[in-house]
Amino acid sequence: MMIRFKQLMVLSLSLLTAPSFSQSKGAVYLDDKKPIEERIEDALSRMTLEEKVAMCHAQSKFSSPGVPRLGIPEVWASDGPHGIRAEVYWDEWNTAGWTNDSCIAFPALTCLAATWNPEMSALYGKSIGEEARYRNKNMLLGPGVNIYRTPLNGRNFEYMGEDPYLASTMVVPYVQGVQSNGVAACVKHFALNNQEVDRDHINVNVSDRALYEIYLPAFKAAVQKGGSWAIMGSYNKYKGQHCCHNQYLLNDILRKEWGFDGVVVSDWGGVHDTKQAIYNGLDMEFGTWTNGLNWSASNAYDNYYLAIPFLKQLRSGEVKEEEVNKKVRNILRLIFRTTMNKNRPYGSFGTEEHALAGRKIAQEGIVLLQNNKNVLPIELSKVKKIAVIGENAVKKMTIGGGSSSLKVKYEQSPLAGLKERVGSQAEIIYAPGYESPAVAEQDVRNAKKPEQKIIDVEGLRNEAVSAAKKADVVLFFGGLNKNEYQDCEGSDRKEYGLPYAQDELIQALAKANPNLVVVLITGNAVAMPWAKDVPAIVEGWYSGTEAGNALASVLMGDVNPSGKLPFTIPVSLKDNSAIALGEYPGNGKEQTYNEGIFVGYRWSDKQKIKPLFSFGHGLSYTSFAYGKVNIDKPKLAANDQLTVSVKVKNTGKRSGYEVVQLYISDLKSSLPRPIKELKGFKKVLLNAGEEQVVSFTIDKEALQFFDDSKHEWVAEPGKFEALIGASSTDIRGKVTFELQ
Repeated sequence: MMIRFKQLMVLSLSLLTAPSFSQSKGAVYLDDKKPIEERIEDALSRMTLEEKVAMCHAQSKFSSPGVPRLGIPEVWASDGPHGIRAEVYWDEWNTAGWTNDSCIAFPALTCLAATWNPEMSALYGKSIGEEARYRNKNMLLGPGVNIYRTPLNGRNFEYMGEDPYLASTMVVPYVQGVQSNGVAACVKHFALNNQEVDRDHINVNVSDRALYEIYLPAFKAAVQKGGSWAIMGSYNKYKGQHCCHNQYLLNDILRKEWGFDGVVVSDWGGVHDTKQAIYNGLDMEFGTWTNGLNWSASNAYDNYYLAIPFLKQLRSGEVKEEEVNKKVRNILRLIFRTTMNKNRPYGSFGTEEHALAGRKIAQEGIVLLQNNKNVLPIELSKVKKIAVIGENAVKKMTIGGGSSSLKVKYEQSPLAGLKERVGSQAEIIYAPGYESPAVAEQDVRNAKKPEQKIIDVEGLRNEAVSAAKKADVVLFFGGLNKNEYQDCEGSDRKEYGLPYAQDELIQALAKANPNLVVVLITGNAVAMPWAKDVPAIVEGWYSGTEAGNALASVLMGDVNPSGKLPFTIPVSLKDNSAIALGEYPGNGKEQTYNEGIFVGYRWSDKQKIKPLFSFGHGLSYTSFAYGKVNIDKPKLAANDQLTVSVKVKNTGKRSGYEVVQLYISDLKSSLPRPIKELKGFKKVLLNAGEEQVVSFTIDKEALQFFDDSKHEWVAEPGKFEALIGASSTDIRGKVTFELQ
């Protein structure tokens, strides 16, 4: 099997050079000076029916055929959104044992979203695109932009939060950065894949208004503003059809309304019907008869729905050849934009530059949730002994979690990062404090589940408390991990609270030492019943290869934290709209999004629920004062713009970033609307004492809602408020204006 894999890789690579086939000499499709559409039609005219069909389905776990006869190369895809997955065997999920495929792990996309900085998104996309290009992948399976509907979704860490405007703004530079390397960004999972429970068959019932206002905007931005070359369908159903071959999503919205000209790829195992796959917008079928994790049929490629069954219907005349031509045009367009683009850069892989890019993104994404008594940053001139407690101080977080699992060049743990940063300036003592059950390593052939030992919960806790009593400051690293039922594909969390008796441990540590910092390593919100007893809380995310160094730099004050939450952290599950209204996770077949447009802070505002930590919240080691909010004119014409501005001053003693947030409130509407909606944000760097005017431009689009009775976006004349804040609940000023 391995020999065959290598032979095919060599063949694929050889096809990157200009072919010398006599029948192709002077062919339009090989002339990169010709328009792509002319090249597509020329190539299509030279292909046999069998060659066309072959391009529409996989030939291995992560590749689909080209046309060797014509020098058209294969398509090679790779997970994932946070790094380039290790090479796997041709027909297995297991890693192939290569020695040169260890990548840089970038922070999870929740961390990227928490930077609230499009420049970080561009850096992320460019860097991960370079890694993909170097490994000769022409399609990166990411980023994910499904909306954070419930904190129980096991895959939230792969996405960009609860707000459609934030996700839309952050996805565009990521896509552009990836594609600047001649690698297609395959934006996923389109659409309504907001839970892992029953993901492969649950039928989502949602209003058109919620669909267009909440769940589609990030995909639309990726297509229309980012120019995404690929979209991946989702596992679930919408209007009774699986989303990988869905008339409404793929043909009506994606193609007709948005003008998408890229390729639609199925999620692995997301295709279920030949006829729907033919007619409902799918181009490339991958992973059929597998769940994308562990269940896998071998050598089933000829029996895929878009393989022999498709070919038979074409040969019989039951299906017109134009149906396969539509698909192949999109696939050829992908290939001409990527592998057959002679001018695309070569990329780079596993470099220090990429590791440092990941560190910078993590540093900007880490969120200081609470800092009572200014416990942070740690001043080494006053601290001589630091107790580091918690399994997450040493646990590898780049491994596991499903398709985002990575084989990394290295992963700096929080404990290692702290030791490197502190050196001999203070003593660091470590105690695990808690322990999670051992699990088999993901994607390793014949991996056996380790023998489970009895975990001495009380003994571990007592050891940690003893260490805490001896220290000047205690750093607890806890949260979730990538095990099943935590932050992991294929399953949702079973509870909102922390696992492994961490709550009891944190309470005990708080009693043992008043200088306790809780650092949460998660991709999700968690319950914090101990929040009032703990002076400092940090959301550290899954921060990739440089996680430990990034966290150490923030905790020690080398970097001033500037991250803001991309989702609401409710006090309890009942404060979440998907849970409160009783439908999540559905009845196994159907689920209705009863909350409609009221997701995240929109629900908290509507119900007057005080979150534990609000959307957009994040503290700094400095302070910022906001001046009066001004507007350049009181009335806005339908085709005009107006500018909202505010002076922001750094009133502290050190430089720092502040994320200034603009929300819009419609004071009177014919349909129910959220109290306010994010419609702008800017991250500004201010030195101590520096003041800067931050401005936002508003047009009619920022005032619109989707009227599902008319199936159109509507901005109703009347009065609006522009609100400026440091979070969704920390509003510093507002001004009223009127849409004429």
